[in-house]
Amino acid sequence: MPNPPLLDPIFHQTVRTRLGSLLNAGACSFAELKTRLGVTDGNLDAHLRKLSAAGYLHSRMVVKDRVQTNYSLSPSGKRAFAAYVAGLRAIIGPPRPHHGIADAAMRAAARAKRR
Repeated sequence: MPNPPLLDPIFHQTVRTRLGSLLNAGACSFAELKTRLGVTDGNLDAHLRKLSAAGYLHSRMVVKDRVQTNYSLSPSGKRAFAAYVAGLRAIIGPPRPHHGIADAAMRAAARAKRR
């Protein structure tokens, strides 16, 4: 059996995995990230600094009603997050068919229809 893939330690932390997922989908403001992740200002700032130090983060100041900072993954951040997700999938393996209660109920319903 081959060794499991090495996972990027920057993303291999619950809040940063969720943060990577949000930022991989598109840019978000600090306030939006804080609300969606349910973390404090200081906690979010610490995680954003980790991503930034790794070169995985872009930030941009925008003016809407007020000045706010929008964050997104850098190209290297997108590649690193994609590799992280691929590593998780390799560890988990392919989906397996479920043969549980729901499947048994569906088979019973199919048999009943044939009668």
